[in-house]
Amino acid sequence: MKALLAVRALLPGRQDYTLLPRTWKGDLVAGVTVGIVALPLALAFGVSSGAGAASGLITAVIAGVIAAVFGGSNIQVSGPTGAMVVVLGPVIAAHGLGALAAVSVLAGVIVVAAGLLKLGRVVTLLPWPVIEGFTVGIAVIIFLQQVPAAFGAKPGPSSNAAISAIQAISTVSPASVLAPVAVVALVALIMVASPRIHPRIPGSLIAIIIATVAAQLLDLPVTRIGALPGSLPAPMMPSLDLATITALAASAGTIAALAAIESLLSARVGASISDTGPYDADRELLGQGLASVASGFFGGMPATGAIARTAVNIRSGGRTRLAAITHALVLLAVVYLATGPVSRIPLAALAGVLMVTATRMVSLKTLRSVIGSTRADTVVFFVTALITVSFDLIEAVEIGIAVAAFFALRALVRSSGVHREEIPGPVREGDEHIAVFRLDGAVFFAAAERVLERVSAIRNVDVVIIRMSQLQILDATGARTITDIVQALERRGITVLIKGIQERHLRLVTQVGVLDSLRHHKHLFTELTPAVEHARSHVARAASARTARNPGKKPQPVQTQATLQAPTLKED
Repeated sequence: MKALLAVRALLPGRQDYTLLPRTWKGDLVAGVTVGIVALPLALAFGVSSGAGAASGLITAVIAGVIAAVFGGSNIQVSGPTGAMVVVLGPVIAAHGLGALAAVSVLAGVIVVAAGLLKLGRVVTLLPWPVIEGFTVGIAVIIFLQQVPAAFGAKPGPSSNAAISAIQAISTVSPASVLAPVAVVALVALIMVASPRIHPRIPGSLIAIIIATVAAQLLDLPVTRIGALPGSLPAPMMPSLDLATITALAASAGTIAALAAIESLLSARVGASISDTGPYDADRELLGQGLASVASGFFGGMPATGAIARTAVNIRSGGRTRLAAITHALVLLAVVYLATGPVSRIPLAALAGVLMVTATRMVSLKTLRSVIGSTRADTVVFFVTALITVSFDLIEAVEIGIAVAAFFALRALVRSSGVHREEIPGPVREGDEHIAVFRLDGAVFFAAAERVLERVSAIRNVDVVIIRMSQLQILDATGARTITDIVQALERRGITVLIKGIQERHLRLVTQVGVLDSLRHHKHLFTELTPAVEHARSHVARAASARTARNPGKKPQPVQTQATLQAPTLKED
């Protein structure tokens, strides 16, 4: 029953449209605006991935509707994105265009499973420098992928975007470069200038129209998109035999991880800049997975939430899912009514759109914030960005997280410490034979050895009191280390008292054997004062025993508080 209720919570309901009676006009306007903005991007991403402009349009239409209805965000706009192009291009190059539908369905199924397993909140574990480094790396790759089309050449054989761009440039002649470079420059100029005239002007669409008209009137020697289908293709189940699944499993996993990360990041950003309510991360994964599956059935690409289009939707007044659905319907109208004009768009114009889009993905303000934060965050940022550009997107995220985790552990170790404290109150005879240690911060696998070394190194004492009330984090390794400390000191004849074990740590220390290592069950205390009195009684008995063994030896004078000043043992 609980499982059914959990699944039901991930499905669409009337609550998704509670604002619709008040916002439908604004939603329709926002949807048309986003559709106009999305058209050139859908075409460009389709061409850039190797799937073709038609595939980009199909993805924007099918995935846009499905994700809007089933997703977990009221204002998310989904479709083909630059990050997906980066990872999908090598898949198509290696397995052919026929693998597109299969890998889309497989990746979608994985994302759906992640949603049903409630893994949506995992993305919140991604450190900010990793996200920003990943974004910058993707922007660089998208820009480099457009270089061949910008120069009127075919991409080079290398799978690395930078090397492929160099290979492509080396094959062109100066005369053949002029026309496509001029188209790119025109598109870039219009896109950069249009927001300064009015922020809501769809600069990319206007740039595409002007560049296409200019290329037609001047008969420029530039490559065009070519013929597009005048309707949506009939849905077909792709071939998913064992050999296909085996060959595409790794790629599907990479695409699924990327789709989940980008979609959830986009939904989170959208929720932070709008007043349309929070998003459901698990439902968002379910919706994006279903969108990729449906897109694959129609020959489209895997889909993700698109941060730029979602932001346009919010700025244009979109408040419910109707806006994203309207955006998809606008693109559907293009498929049925405007494939003729669209087919004459120069590829160089689309390259220009993506080059400007990639440039806008990199925020100088954000870069300064990351680089100016801490040295560790700066290293994480640059490592993630460099690996993204040089090797693999998912490996970049994994290594970035690993590097961030290393620095986080190092910081946690440094914040942890073993501090020797003075005995509170007036000094009594024999107090110099009592050592009080306070464990601070965390005693876990990375810090445990240093704790062991520092406490075990104590000399010339009869009793050690270990204060654990300030200990925030304790794992099995840390608990075992405390056990080793107690056993090592007891073997040397030093009595160990433990004070202030927190209730949340009690089960662990009991299971690992900390309590069993104590000489007596009465050596466990909840307050420091009784522990000190008990320690003094041990010291008095030890002093009496020493006097009995050495009756002629004079007793040591009582030391003052100043002479008892103990060194504080801290992390360097």
